[in-house]
Amino acid sequence: MLAVELETPALVVDLDILKANIAKMADFARVHGLKLRPHIKAHKITQIAELQLEYGACGLTTSKLSETEALDLPDADFLLAYQLVDPRKAKRLFQFPKISTLVDSSKGVEVLAAASRGRKLPVLVEVDTGLGRAGVRTREELLALVEEIKRVPSLEFAGILTHAGHAYSATSFQEVEKIGRYEGEAMVELVGFLQEAGHRVETVSVGSTPTAKIAGQVPGVTEIRPGNYVFNDAIQVALGVAEEKDCALSVLSTVISTPQRGRAIIDAGSKVLALDKGAHGTSLVQGFGMVKGYPSVVIERLSEEHGILSFPPEVELEIGQVLEIIPNHACPVVNLASDVCVVQAGEVVDLWFVAARGKVQ
Repeated sequence: MLAVELETPALVVDLDILKANIAKMADFARVHGLKLRPHIKAHKITQIAELQLEYGACGLTTSKLSETEALDLPDADFLLAYQLVDPRKAKRLFQFPKISTLVDSSKGVEVLAAASRGRKLPVLVEVDTGLGRAGVRTREELLALVEEIKRVPSLEFAGILTHAGHAYSATSFQEVEKIGRYEGEAMVELVGFLQEAGHRVETVSVGSTPTAKIAGQVPGVTEIRPGNYVFNDAIQVALGVAEEKDCALSVLSTVISTPQRGRAIIDAGSKVLALDKGAHGTSLVQGFGMVKGYPSVVIERLSEEHGILSFPPEVELEIGQVLEIIPNHACPVVNLASDVCVVQAGEVVDLWFVAARGKVQ
């Protein structure tokens, strides 16, 4: 059991596993000649971002400006992977000396152009490769937007970007592989189309932890943007992307009640473990986290401050017992916490604040 002296519920990060995860993705990128630009929305922690840069990341991806600001890494090369259509936010973009962003509409181009104040801003076009969220969906839309960007002197067309987040709804690793291959191949095909139209495409950026090592092997892809890989979680394990031993983040929680046989209550509820069973609808996870050492225990319900566990009669849990839980989805769990305890060999070695917690603007 990790650091049982901690008051619970507590978020714990195993430093050795974390560093191993960061190193493996960096090695993959290096071997395949890719730029690694990890997404920090998975952890929102400055020290982890610094480790990613130390291990070879070319820069960092963020979702929101407030998230970018909270990291306090002024020298980092940021990609704000989000549509800015509010002129106030577009102006804030230029406080960073090295930053690029994306668009998927003429409105986005217009807003960025008005805010640029003559400074050259690299802009990527987001492409929808199956997620059904943001991004252009046709060649014609893509070409029109690229040409619109290139007509604005202060904007620089920097490439194309996609996120195959629908891999999280896959029901097998084989399906993840299929989605990842299509993600990479579809993007490279669009590069050929743009080149035929006379446009140079410098960056071909793909994302998602499940597909990064699949789409990243497609010749022509230049950049990967995984996020969750630093921690991994129960969803990554269920998808076959990681094993339990690769999960760096866990929640320590105490059994506070055993009202009847086969049922126990813990002190971690939805405000700790989150109510996420997969952002895009995976059916592979059961309950609201994996209880390490107890595969037959299911966290079947969460109220705000309580978790309700069910288990077979032969399993015994005691009041006061501390359980270690791998959350379903690490990203929202970290965003709910003010800090994480860093451990090595079961001993607490540091406390990291979640600098960008709640930074959603």
